[in-house]
Amino acid sequence: MQSNVVEKFLRYVKVDTQSSEEAMQFPSTEKQKDLGRMLYEELEKMGASDVFFDEKYGYVYAKIPATCEEQDKKVLGFISHMDTSPETSGAGVNPRIVKDYDGEDICLNEKQNIILSPKEYPELKEYVGKTLIVTDGTTLLGADDKAGVAEIMTMAEYLLTHPEVKHREIAIAFTPDEEIGTGVDYFDLKRFGADYAYTVDGGAIGELEYENFNAASASIKVQGVTVHPGEAKNKMKHASRIAMEFDRNLPEQQKPEYTQGYEGFFHLTHMEGEVEHAMLQYIIRDHDRKQFEEKKLLFEKNAEYLNAKYGEGTVQCCIKDSYYNMKEKIEPTHFFLIEQAKSCMEELSIVPKIQPIRGGTDGARLSFMGLPCPNLCTGGHNFHGRFEYCCVESMEQIVKLLISLTQK
Repeated sequence: MQSNVVEKFLRYVKVDTQSSEEAMQFPSTEKQKDLGRMLYEELEKMGASDVFFDEKYGYVYAKIPATCEEQDKKVLGFISHMDTSPETSGAGVNPRIVKDYDGEDICLNEKQNIILSPKEYPELKEYVGKTLIVTDGTTLLGADDKAGVAEIMTMAEYLLTHPEVKHREIAIAFTPDEEIGTGVDYFDLKRFGADYAYTVDGGAIGELEYENFNAASASIKVQGVTVHPGEAKNKMKHASRIAMEFDRNLPEQQKPEYTQGYEGFFHLTHMEGEVEHAMLQYIIRDHDRKQFEEKKLLFEKNAEYLNAKYGEGTVQCCIKDSYYNMKEKIEPTHFFLIEQAKSCMEELSIVPKIQPIRGGTDGARLSFMGLPCPNLCTGGHNFHGRFEYCCVESMEQIVKLLISLTQK
């Protein structure tokens, strides 16, 4: 099982599937379909049923027929995303295997002196004696979420080549554009055919998540007035300075660098400006729905205050909800998904780490589309950057975890 999951992972990360926030198409980059076609062909070759590649939108779907008589006939699904983050290049990924890790610094790139160090990433110490897969320091690795893709594909291969293993019917899907928040915009729930599912898109082994942020994006546009600076008194309205004032008015302690756990935040992701025009882009996050709504209201009040100060129409505030906390959908009727995953982990001597996601997954949106979908670990760390790595032994255990879940 080790060689299978590692071999698959090392092949998948070589395919550049970086998504793009600027694109006005779906999927945002055509190259994501290259991995989709590869997975489609592999699933066909394995003997999966109902294998389908959506040429228009890039989704991959497949089924693994049940090998036992199921009392409830419920279909369990597993989902991972194919794209990698726009934040760091996913082209020319050159993974390296570090066997029997000694707990010291790992030199990723000698020429550029790029070091993966336990001083900055102390969790590395937990992997002494283990096998790690790291980058060459110039790209991300792509464990988010190609580790999840490889684990699901390895599970599928195992079940299809071991018909003596009794399991329920399994649905599989791979999605594009999760990293830019649009991954399930055209997801075909009917074709997928599951009653409930897990995304395999988490971090360290043992992570089990059914709470995520409520999320929104906010666009702030400021209209200023340009006047020659020598004649500007009582005439100039400096858009960039007003934009800076908008940001200063937000509570300092509710910015990402001051928050953790269940604490929400406002995050300024982009800004541009001159005298006449300025623009700020934010993301707004909070696990608590009431506090989430209060954060959005604070943005609107801030705009109202500045319009009263500088003139109506100076500041425009546009807020758009992105996704909500799937806890609202999991806890009432589908908490058994958490209990089953926890039980399977404990049977495999994996310590469950039930914690909130300080982010979102495809599963959050799918839960509100009628498919309850908590999140499982992948064995990766430091996603979205050149210090990303994953642990081979964790990936092996996660494959076993997925197989175990199919038997519940």
